[in-house]
Amino acid sequence: MTVATTIVNQWQQRLQSDLPDQSPDTHTAINQWLCGENTERFEELSRKDLSIATQAMDYRYRIFYKTYWGLPPDRAYQTLMRKLGSLFLVRSKIRTWIALSRDRQRQVKDVLQEIIQEMLQSDRHLQQQMRWIAKITQRTQLRNLLTMATIEEYCLRPIRNQPLIVYRFVNYLRRSQRGGMTQVPGAQLIQLISEEIGTDDTDSTISLFDLQAVGKYEQQQAFEETQRARQSVKDSFLDYLQETLGDTATQWLELHLQGYTQESIAKQLDMSINHVYRLREKISYHAIRIFTLKQQPELVLGWLKTTLTDHDLGLTANQWQEYWQTLEPSQQQLLSELKQGSDVDAIAQKLGCKSKQVMGEWAKLYLAAQNLRT
Repeated sequence: MTVATTIVNQWQQRLQSDLPDQSPDTHTAINQWLCGENTERFEELSRKDLSIATQAMDYRYRIFYKTYWGLPPDRAYQTLMRKLGSLFLVRSKIRTWIALSRDRQRQVKDVLQEIIQEMLQSDRHLQQQMRWIAKITQRTQLRNLLTMATIEEYCLRPIRNQPLIVYRFVNYLRRSQRGGMTQVPGAQLIQLISEEIGTDDTDSTISLFDLQAVGKYEQQQAFEETQRARQSVKDSFLDYLQETLGDTATQWLELHLQGYTQESIAKQLDMSINHVYRLREKISYHAIRIFTLKQQPELVLGWLKTTLTDHDLGLTANQWQEYWQTLEPSQQQLLSELKQGSDVDAIAQKLGCKSKQVMGEWAKLYLAAQNLRT
């Protein structure tokens, strides 16, 4: 099964779960809107880029599902205007311009409407999105909702800590009323706010703002993904400790993560300091030797970015070469098999040993790599 097919199937299952009363045509249209016109691009992406792409699709879907789904077209449009108009930078800049202009009766909403209309007529990204939406569904209401979600996601892309629509407003001023907010000479204005650079194709340009927006968005999504992974690891480990060591161990972990010293933890748990230190050693053993390397290796190592397959145990290229040269041939073979995704039982059979021995050796190799890393 190709990567693109897997992504499409996953979204189809999610849409059927979230929107069970909708027709298959509706599910397919939303799926196509999320995945885009060229799904073959997923096959060429690296693991990191593919993760970013799936996170971007999830972000767009959350805007669509939580904000616009189920609304009639007029309310969806009002919601879009209200959300964009509530942005402090947008509202303050537009109000300042209105105060300095001749037509002081205009409202923020009126100016926003003109900006959005201009974007729909001139912005290549939005035009491409509108063509794709028109192609994937004939339902007018669904088209409207997908359009509102697309516009919001695009306008809110962060550029230098400001929404993209702020820069579109500056462009709107440049085209509609030269010097509307400030008396800046035209040549200097172009130097300050020009967002496009030419390419070898005379009919094509590249938007610098869009590239910056994508970079900023990727950083934010990576941070949020790290936080979600951290919370997932914490929750899973607390459940594991509850099952294996009981309430005292989970209480110790919660206090430890809050930064309490062992002496303070001993007082709060009404335990001797020696008992607390022994508990810490026991929890540390379970955290590394069992939970991380046996119970949930993908979850924990993925969060720490120390997986064998994707991160070379968290080592740099030079560290990995140094580490590899210290290994015996049997250890190198074990890591090679694990890196290829071979099953532990199959590796044990191939090496002529027991699965428990393979896991023990893997634990030693992992800890040795982390010692080198630190």
